[in-house]
Amino acid sequence: MGEKPKLIRQMGLITIIATGVSSMVGASINVVPFMIHRSVPSIGPYVLCAFAFAILPALFAGLAYAILSSAMPRAGGSYLYASRGLNPYLGFVASFSQWFGLSIVIGVIAYISIPFLRDIAFSYGLFRLSNLLDVSWVRVSLALSLIWSFVYLNIRGIKSYANLLVPMVVMIFCLGSIVIISGLFYDTSDFLFSLEQRENKVHKIPENPGFEWYAFFSAAAVLFSSFIGFDAIAQTGSEAVNPRRNLPLAILISILGVGLFYFLFTASVYNIIPWSFVAEEAQSKDITAPGMLSYVLPKGLDTLIILGAAVALINDLPAMLLSVSRLMFAWAKDGIMSVKLMTIHPRRNTPVVALIFAGIMSSIGVLGSNFAGDFFLGIDIMVTSMLVNFLLMCITLLCIKKHNFELYQNIKVIKNRSVQLFIGWGGILLLCGFLLMHLYKDLTNEVNAWYFHSTYVWLLVMGMASLVFIIQWNQLKSKEQQIQQKFKKLPTE
Repeated sequence: MGEKPKLIRQMGLITIIATGVSSMVGASINVVPFMIHRSVPSIGPYVLCAFAFAILPALFAGLAYAILSSAMPRAGGSYLYASRGLNPYLGFVASFSQWFGLSIVIGVIAYISIPFLRDIAFSYGLFRLSNLLDVSWVRVSLALSLIWSFVYLNIRGIKSYANLLVPMVVMIFCLGSIVIISGLFYDTSDFLFSLEQRENKVHKIPENPGFEWYAFFSAAAVLFSSFIGFDAIAQTGSEAVNPRRNLPLAILISILGVGLFYFLFTASVYNIIPWSFVAEEAQSKDITAPGMLSYVLPKGLDTLIILGAAVALINDLPAMLLSVSRLMFAWAKDGIMSVKLMTIHPRRNTPVVALIFAGIMSSIGVLGSNFAGDFFLGIDIMVTSMLVNFLLMCITLLCIKKHNFELYQNIKVIKNRSVQLFIGWGGILLLCGFLLMHLYKDLTNEVNAWYFHSTYVWLLVMGMASLVFIIQWNQLKSKEQQIQQKFKKLPTE
């Protein structure tokens, strides 16, 4: 009898980086920095400052991930790191939080990608088609089609995945650079003149409001979501070539490279479009950077940047689907979830059942976004989930030496313990601050029903996760006497 099919190491450094970049760039750059005015109306002209500040906790969390990934190169990422370096229960809670948040956001991203197609149709004067893409059932149907197309792509294997992902990442940066360069040639006066010519509308820019610390930190907590995609890199641990080197390197390259790109892109847009116009538009409709820039850019060029934004947004989907499916695969491998999630395609070497389940959860995210009427509910759930997840990664970095010295000795990057402690404590302080601010903002928002508070939804899901873990853990203990020792070792390849 032949060996059972398994995940195989075939992802090179470029594909791993592309996975991280694809998970980060999309809604994070083309939508969130502008729709933030709906979530935090009093942020005013200080979005760019909040954006720059938001990278700090992400950088600390990224360094913690890089260190832990060098010691534990397996699929599972946050689940594996916390379950081996801290506590199995906390590892599952951290990863379930992440899985739930990302699954919902895959649906959110698919849902908000349709306005980009709407803007392309509008730029070509296809007004009937543009209006059709705003119809609820059409938008939902197209979003679901995107998700299941990428589920199929992931099932086909890493080669098909890489052949699509890498060229799309190159296209994202090339087309996104048009926006950055445009900021050197156009300014607010060009936009106001074009607005008046095209719509006979005069927009008066108000005086800058006073700086509010609460609004600043609230906005930074939401904008933090722009930097969290690098976690997808950690999920490639069982499929990466030379993972002890390539995983940490890809995480750091993704965070620093994408962070610089974000800042230049957002600065360019706000140099052209007045913040007050962005804030006004965000209150009444879903807006995008390319859609607003179409007022000033020449015909053809505006379509190119809308296309670049659509590609960036859609490219989130295959990388995130890979991430959540490998997380479920890792749970199943440890016996925390059904062994059916470990089912590997005999020829493609991909976790086919986990990918299908990821598609189902993401479809719920699409329906939830349409039901809520505001995709920020999904974004807020993800931010809460990932803040908790990253916080536990920093705590794991502090505790792994005492809890699991054998795996601690496997660390290959940033081996100096004093530096590790600085990263761990720095991340904990910043992430706790962001988490508390984010929860306060959510709980004090006036909403129509309790389930529109992302905190309550997240707590409900965590309660379900705890119940699942308790049941599965008791079953494992009855079958395996050395259960604690099992969770001190890395899973087999």
